[in-house]
Amino acid sequence: MPPRTARRPSLCAACTLTAFLTALILAGAAAALPRKYSPYHKLDIFTRVLTYVENNYVEEVSQEELVYGAVKGMVKTLDPHSGFLTPEEYKDMKVETEGEFGGVGIEVELRDGKLIVIAPLQGSPAHKAGMRSSDRIIAIDGKPTATMGINDAIHRMRGKPGTKVRLTVERNDWPKARDLDLVRDVIRTVAVTSRMLEPGFGYIAIKQFNEKVTRQLEEQLTALEKQAGGKLRGLVLDLRNNPGGLFDQSVRVADAFLESGTIVKTMGRHGKVVDEERARPRGTHSGFPMIVLVNGGSASASEIVAGALQDHGRAVIMGTQTFGKGSVQTLIEFPHDGSALKLTIARWYTPKGRPIQERGIRPDVIVEPMVPAGKARHEPEKTERDLPHHLRNEQRSDGPKGPAVIDDYQLKTALDYLKAWQLFRGQAK
Repeated sequence: MPPRTARRPSLCAACTLTAFLTALILAGAAAALPRKYSPYHKLDIFTRVLTYVENNYVEEVSQEELVYGAVKGMVKTLDPHSGFLTPEEYKDMKVETEGEFGGVGIEVELRDGKLIVIAPLQGSPAHKAGMRSSDRIIAIDGKPTATMGINDAIHRMRGKPGTKVRLTVERNDWPKARDLDLVRDVIRTVAVTSRMLEPGFGYIAIKQFNEKVTRQLEEQLTALEKQAGGKLRGLVLDLRNNPGGLFDQSVRVADAFLESGTIVKTMGRHGKVVDEERARPRGTHSGFPMIVLVNGGSASASEIVAGALQDHGRAVIMGTQTFGKGSVQTLIEFPHDGSALKLTIARWYTPKGRPIQERGIRPDVIVEPMVPAGKARHEPEKTERDLPHHLRNEQRSDGPKGPAVIDDYQLKTALDYLKAWQLFRGQAK
């Protein structure tokens, strides 16, 4: 259950008296313990600062904004993935996981105080404007992103479809920043796409783990199997540039390809196993080889899937090192105002006990993307270990029916490996 919280402070002339009485209460509570053991005496500083700001700051400020700001600052000191969400921010987050919202269709993260593009969604306003992975958004509607938190930045880019937003963007091969004027649209996240690469060889890409992933995966796997005549000869599962999402969806995706065994372990303080998710035989898609494509933009839920399939020998992991985000966040909602706390409470481990945090998943076969001469690589440049305060590691179905022209070097390599596996298996008979 969410923790019990105090009623929202009223914005009135009596707030100074409230703060004073609060200070007396805290002081009385602190007196019950020796000062060096008391967790309360430092709150006296917060109460005093709040009072001084309310009474003496050059402009009137909302007490709600001050308190929210203070809590945000406190949680920000923990790690890059914990955070306090205002009611509006929490509402936005819930809308995103439902797979439909108004915005520009871009995935971003905060690195070293800079708002970095992970990837634009296919067909979105950001994609049509030519935005790329590793672009740096330095301002939104003229306001510098350096002064924003990640949730604030995302909230500013979202809005009613048809409205405009200006993003000021830097790119390594641009001499100076450019202003891109985007018109917001209804962003319907297509979480899963698929096609047949060649007869019998299927391809499925999961872009993020929202609430629709499991259902879409099952529908498209079934369609591919039907198109292959009942059984696939091989499957490429593409998790590149997938930043993660809902934990339970990642477990179900892994379960779709595993008949039994551990999928992921969750360990809390002092190495205590908090949870262990296991695969079930019902509904398993097996009997064909798999290759999972990953890169530096594959994080969190993507790493859970890749790690589980790798440890069980169900798939060959191919590509480049993943991001390394192996921490578990829980959401605690405060019903009285609709705000929420996203708090890191544990770490994820693969079935064999390998830590994901900071290390990520190392591919079985390293395949760098082919970059045309004179062009910069557009994969994310940094990983979890580069984030400040990061936790340390403790130990479409109707595709082409014939051979497809593949200009994606990593995907072409994956298909070649699957075909080679079929050849070797035939020779062994």
